[in-house]
Amino acid sequence: MSVNYNRSMLDDRRSPRYRTMAHAQISRAPESECLLRNISITGCCVECNDAADIRPNAPYQLKIKPEGSSHIGSFELEVECKWVRNDHYTAELGFAITASPKGRKFQRYVDYLAYRHSHSS
Repeated sequence: MSVNYNRSMLDDRRSPRYRTMAHAQISRAPESECLLRNISITGCCVECNDAADIRPNAPYQLKIKPEGSSHIGSFELEVECKWVRNDHYTAELGFAITASPKGRKFQRYVDYLAYRHSHSS
């Protein structure tokens, strides 16, 4: 099942999304190659080579491995899939973040990305 999202949904976000190329691993799809494309304190977008087992409105665990330059270790998020967009070779998945068991690492990572974004403009 694919769900398309519209541009206004992207524009109406409460929290800014920051671009990243961190690695991600989704529970129930542990063999997929996934990259975290962007993240905020409320949600994220992940790109995977295989998302056949991922369904909208279902809960997942998302393990994030930040880029080495951040000096932040891996952490997990509890997420809910909001949309899936498939193309020929990859899938993009939108997640709402429902909980962060190791909130300090997650917050440090978002702060790092916000700082990096503000100094690249």
